Amino acid sequence: MSEEIMIKNCSPTLTGIKTGSLFSAELSGRDNEILRSWNALLRQKGLRALPLGTVNTRTLVYVYRISRLRRDLKAPDARRILTERGYNCESPERCIARLARRIKSEPEFPHEIGLFLGYPPNDVRGFINREKCRFTGMWKVYGNEKQARETFERYKACTSAISHMLETASPVDVLKLIVKGE
Repeated sequence: MSEEIMIKNCSPTLTGIKTGSLFSAELSGRDNEILRSWNALLRQKGLRALPLGTVNTRTLVYVYRISRLRRDLKAPDARRILTERGYNCESPERCIARLARRIKSEPEFPHEIGLFLGYPPNDVRGFINREKCRFTGMWKVYGNEKQARETFERYKACTSAISHMLETASPVDVLKLIVKGE
């Protein structure tokens, strides 16, 4: 697993405009060392990278901004959704631990994961309840379509700009350059 995989999948989170990102990769023993080295850099900037669980042969890696996740999970609508699903909302770390257990043990993917990625609670609730969505982009939108479209455009522009940087610089240098501190 290379830094390039993380950068391409997590640019909006790494640059500070998104709460969290998720990607899957085949991890070997050496890749766990890579995750540790990423975290050495990321922790200094208020970020973390965690393996959430393995599905088939691929590990889901969650990269998130600690302060944004804390803020997002304190929102009353988010807390309600999580509490209904058995989460202890005392701390983001406990919520992440519960999410990882759900990924590993339940047959259906936990749809509340959108809250950990910075999706609006209205959209997460709409998806869980299988409501009719207004628009599909990076996630299914059930609430404010205009705001979602603007957000999708910001994420796409960020990812495109970072991808162009990767054409001329090493992934390690790009990672050091783009990771914003809090």
